[in-house]
Amino acid sequence: MQESKKRSRVSRLAAAICLFVLTLILAPLATGKMNVDFDPSLDFSKYKTFAYVGGANTLEFRQLDPNLISDRVHAGVAQALIARGLREVKPDQQPDLVVRYWANSQSQMVSAAAGAWGGFGLFTGSYWAYTYDLMSAETRLDATLVIDLIDLKRKDLAWRLYVEQKITDDDSIWGKVLGQISKGFESYPPSKKEIEEKREERAKHPPKPAAQ
Repeated sequence: MQESKKRSRVSRLAAAICLFVLTLILAPLATGKMNVDFDPSLDFSKYKTFAYVGGANTLEFRQLDPNLISDRVHAGVAQALIARGLREVKPDQQPDLVVRYWANSQSQMVSAAAGAWGGFGLFTGSYWAYTYDLMSAETRLDATLVIDLIDLKRKDLAWRLYVEQKITDDDSIWGKVLGQISKGFESYPPSKKEIEEKREERAKHPPKPAAQ
């Protein structure tokens, strides 16, 4: 009887350990990967208005409602920025920030598909290349969303959010990706600590020429 109880305890302990390890393995897949890049030399408090100009989709699997991603990105970003004191205006009203996105669902992030969407470049060179290269180095099939906040007066990128999720179900994957927008904007505007860390990162990784 004691031997039987001992084996039962060992079995329960082994099951608990297996469940814990499985949770650790599956957690990153459930939450995906997120990264933020920004220009640490900017004063983000000066940005008071923004305008949404849409984006570009490069989707390899079954096409979704063409307005789904654009509408959800618009709603998510607008909610986040308005909560931080910014006001949304029309693109022709000279906003401080222009909001643009890329959406990809393939083995590599294809920025070329976005082109100079909205009249602005890709911002994949210079100091922006380091984080872009980190996020585009994956070889598995992913859904990737990139949201750009572009300084209209400077015609340069100010802040960028990357959200990546492994594709397991093309019917639900974009809901998971788009649901991460609010979390990604928790670090906008960047804190003093984040600004200092970004300055140190850029000092270690010099600007890279844009791909030709």
